[in-house]
Amino acid sequence: MKVAAWNVGGVSSLERGSARMAQLSRLAIVLLTLCAVCRLSFAFAMDKLADAKLCVDEECSRTISVARVIEDFIAPDCRFINLRQGQTVYVYSKLVAEEGAGVFWSGSVYSDRYVEQMGIVGYFPSNLVKEMHVFEKAEVELPTQGVDFYCI
Repeated sequence: MKVAAWNVGGVSSLERGSARMAQLSRLAIVLLTLCAVCRLSFAFAMDKLADAKLCVDEECSRTISVARVIEDFIAPDCRFINLRQGQTVYVYSKLVAEEGAGVFWSGSVYSDRYVEQMGIVGYFPSNLVKEMHVFEKAEVELPTQGVDFYCI
């Protein structure tokens, strides 16, 4: 099959099309790179809420306890999770309180009514929940890291 090519000024339309595609490809690569850099630049570390935390294991991956939310809480920033009265919260770590600071725990909510929040882990004030069942004692004290308070 023959492809028709128009020849204008010594340059065929196929050559111009190929050059144009190469320019668009380079532009797409530059834009994708800029998007990746911008996404990283909008991620930032927030102030630490505490210097240490209590967990069941070194990775803070095992559940300490399950608690029931007794009062609504609206997250002030991305480190925290929203809580609604009656929700179940799985607790993964407990920040060690510093003098004059509030006591925060980290966990994730579970509720049939708020499925979109399930699996999101964040901090919440410990005085707004009531522990219903302790699975394991949180006896491993670990220093908090910057990544513990990282927002994207």
